[in-house]
Amino acid sequence: MATVPSFPASVLAVRGPGLALAAAIGTAGLWLAQQPLLQRGQLGALTVAIVIGMLVGNLGGARLPAALAPGLALAQRHLLRAGVVLYGLRLSFQDVAALGLSGLLVDAVVVAGTLALGLWAGRRWFGLDRDTALLTAAGSAICGAAAVLAVERVIRPEPGKVAMAVASVVLFGTLGIFLYPALYPHLGLDAAGFGLYAGATVHEVAQVVAVGSAIGPETADAAVVAKLSRVLMLVPVLLLLGWREARRSGGHEVAVPWFALGFLAMVAVNSLVPVPAAVKSWLLALDTLLLATAMAALGVETRLSRLRALGTRPLLLAALLFAWLSVGGYLLVRLLH
Repeated sequence: MATVPSFPASVLAVRGPGLALAAAIGTAGLWLAQQPLLQRGQLGALTVAIVIGMLVGNLGGARLPAALAPGLALAQRHLLRAGVVLYGLRLSFQDVAALGLSGLLVDAVVVAGTLALGLWAGRRWFGLDRDTALLTAAGSAICGAAAVLAVERVIRPEPGKVAMAVASVVLFGTLGIFLYPALYPHLGLDAAGFGLYAGATVHEVAQVVAVGSAIGPETADAAVVAKLSRVLMLVPVLLLLGWREARRSGGHEVAVPWFALGFLAMVAVNSLVPVPAAVKSWLLALDTLLLATAMAALGVETRLSRLRALGTRPLLLAALLFAWLSVGGYLLVRLLH
């Protein structure tokens, strides 16, 4: 009589190959991101992982076995959600309180304004579909690639649209690393004010750290607090998107993105529970690995032909949003700080 494999063994057999490939690429991304050359360019593990994944997917093409698909899907969905939840350990309510009312207002206006401009201009001016415009706007408005991935879990777009959004926010966020320190002497902001400006307008957390550190410790501290407070706004954005998706699909039940509430719960844990430094460091390293694995899986399933079909319009939208963040954010800081 044939033996029936146990449930965990059968799941591992089906999901294992693709999951192992994504984890290997994610791990390679983590290692490469720590090398001096990439560190100087502030290329994070998520960016490196999706690039390697795209190389594997496009060079392998039809030769990649179909058995990889279930594991890659698991990485893109469930590991991504776990990574977004653990991302909340990077922020505390004390950080938000330290930013002050004016700082929170700057963050809120930047996030809301960028999302609104991205959706409106993306569709009206550049003729983009809703998903591409929304993903690009979310990455610019909140926290770069991590926000793109979180929104992807709610709206479920094609992989090529996600990859294009990630590429655009990485491109202009990297440009900000060089532009912002060069602008600092000419903006008339003190160190804390410039930190608020950088944290409220630069795309990725790592890029914010790079900009702030180029000026000094006070600027770096203010920039990180402003940036992480902006990251917290991912929660209401995801909840609003879940509600809108339910309305668009004609359903009466709101599809609550529970991982967003998990993110908020981790912020609460980080605020109220004394998590040992070693444990927190391990969890944050695991979080980066989970997100890098998800990004690698996304890259493997992204074909360059799909990106070419999107054309240059998403990049033009990202450039417009970068200009709005740089100029509009500065004016907001001068007005409200």
